[in-house]
Amino acid sequence: MTTELKNSFGKVYLTTEYDATNGWVYNNWTGYQTFSGIVVGADACLLPLQEHHCAYLLNDNREVVGPWNHAVEWIVTDWAPRAIAQGLTHFANVVSPESMAALSAEAMRLGLDGQLQMRMFGDIDEARDWLRKAQAGNAGK
Repeated sequence: MTTELKNSFGKVYLTTEYDATNGWVYNNWTGYQTFSGIVVGADACLLPLQEHHCAYLLNDNREVVGPWNHAVEWIVTDWAPRAIAQGLTHFANVVSPESMAALSAEAMRLGLDGQLQMRMFGDIDEARDWLRKAQAGNAGK
């Protein structure tokens, strides 16, 4: 099931869904991200992770406009521990390398500092390949 979240202007800022074919949750963030939107969106992606006992998240920020530094501390100290506690182990974050959002994503990666496997990608196919390799490496465990 796909969940779409809309901002106060009625525009979709996050689409999240469990991709059963690949065995991961896919988040597609678009536009400018407010603190409250990030909180609601990040919490919304916990549900499919939990429902499907999913350890893999493909987070797509290629269409995000501007930085989201205002939410990094909350993600690191509140959201990530809850996601990890319910089984998230691998987080592939796709960004446009020249974007302001990439700087926020890097700050988040540094803040998580080894709490889970997180990698940054400029190419979504590379992110998918990384997640598939992680899944293959964890098969039978």
